[in-house]
Amino acid sequence: MRRPTPYRKESITVAYLAQRMRERVGIEMEPINEIDASARTVTEPNIHRPGLALAGYTELFTHHRVQVIGNTECRYLNWLGEEERREAFARLLGFDLPCIVLTAGNDVPPGLEGMAARAGVPLFRSSTPTVPFISELRDFLEDQFSEQLTLHGSLVDVYGIGLLLTGPAGIGKSEVALDLVERGHRLVADDVVIATRKRAGVLMGSGTDLAQHFMEVRGLGIVDVRAMFGVRAIRYQKRVEVVVRIHPWDEAEEYTRIGMVDETENILGVELPVVKLPIVPGKNVTVICEVIAMNHHLRHYGYDPAEVFQRRLQDQIASRRGGIRPQRGIEWFEHDTE
Repeated sequence: MRRPTPYRKESITVAYLAQRMRERVGIEMEPINEIDASARTVTEPNIHRPGLALAGYTELFTHHRVQVIGNTECRYLNWLGEEERREAFARLLGFDLPCIVLTAGNDVPPGLEGMAARAGVPLFRSSTPTVPFISELRDFLEDQFSEQLTLHGSLVDVYGIGLLLTGPAGIGKSEVALDLVERGHRLVADDVVIATRKRAGVLMGSGTDLAQHFMEVRGLGIVDVRAMFGVRAIRYQKRVEVVVRIHPWDEAEEYTRIGMVDETENILGVELPVVKLPIVPGKNVTVICEVIAMNHHLRHYGYDPAEVFQRRLQDQIASRRGGIRPQRGIEWFEHDTE
């Protein structure tokens, strides 16, 4: 099945940026002038501090980024004479800037607020110190401009591991997810999973605003997991760590039996381990999914049962070749007849 093409925002308005920073991040960006911030757009997640541009060097000035003016830039402007200060700020305003944000509660140096208004550049003030403000703003912008991909499957938090259940339509992904929820695990999304890549190769998954934690179970209809099982049965987002590919048993297919060969799947540039899980009547897929999650925990902490088994097998072969062990399956049965 062909995977949908990733999509990415081309731009966001400065007004939207200020609103979401206040509502979602908890950082206030107080407007200083009356410029319509909805007419200005931000097109990339990077941020710029225009110290060199204020000092006169504009050969490499990334003016299309959000401009952050902190203590250093404000003190430099106040250190200048009135005429030099106006010239430095006019040099900055000569470019098409999305907006200027003064951090750490700094005020606009005298005479510069009107210049920004005449240039149509929105000015904002934040009481947050410069470094934390830039960190939060960069994190927000990276999220806004990151690629997103729509995946067909169910995402469940099983023992803290995000299992992405995939497979053909009607194979039973929703039923497995519902059974996992009933066993105390948490549903993130069913049928439609929105995936996005964060920094350091982390893939996050969430449901759509419309579907949220509703599930469609064939023969039953729509199930509201939150209303039925409570808030402890849901999560709004979760890191995707293992892909569980459910499909009907195929005799021609080769399946991992020992686990020495790892199969991976690339989603938005993130390599995820894949477990191919064939189903037949009577197989308890839910319990197997729990074991997959626990096994992933073990491997994360350095214990790989396949490697341990391989070492035991090699030791057994070596000892028999050396004539050390007798040719018995069990060397010693203890005197315990219980």
